[in-house]
Amino acid sequence: MLSSEESLKILRETNALLEGHFILSSGLHSSQYVQCAQLLSKPDKARLICSSLSEKIQNKFKNFDIILSPAIGGIVIGYEIGRILNKETIFSERVNGEFQLRRDFTIKKNQKVLIIEDVITTGKSSIECSKIAIESGASIVGYACIIDRSNGNSSIKEKIVSQVELSIPTYTKDNLPDKLLTIKAVKPGSRNL
Repeated sequence: MLSSEESLKILRETNALLEGHFILSSGLHSSQYVQCAQLLSKPDKARLICSSLSEKIQNKFKNFDIILSPAIGGIVIGYEIGRILNKETIFSERVNGEFQLRRDFTIKKNQKVLIIEDVITTGKSSIECSKIAIESGASIVGYACIIDRSNGNSSIKEKIVSQVELSIPTYTKDNLPDKLLTIKAVKPGSRNL
């Protein structure tokens, strides 16, 4: 299993940890952004992170039937963890601003669902995914991600299994530090695509 330091080294090597002024999917601002797509575009490095995260998932969640991930950010990580653990993996997509199952994906009644995404900050996408599962009569066994940057402040009340926990301060638009005021903000997330 990789240590947090080894995982951060991989994130830096793959240019997945960015510096600048970012508007997160939640609408909050940050001076750092984890662009897991950069990591996941390098299969040899992503394999190391996903294998390690898979071990952590197996240690915490002994029994689950299916993985559900939010599109777009969770698709590749959900698939890779599903491949490693030999679990069916599906994803939800936004339709008119709401997550839905499409492409004939289904969650059966009484299935045990693990929600996996790339980065958890507020937990909004994961909670929206869990509602889909619960409405299907399934139960949520837990949540997992590559990066947990929630600092314990997410909407998720259960423990989040992550490969790395990062404490990256976030700010509202009206509470930006001077350093960020001088940098043009970019919105790299996919929630509103």
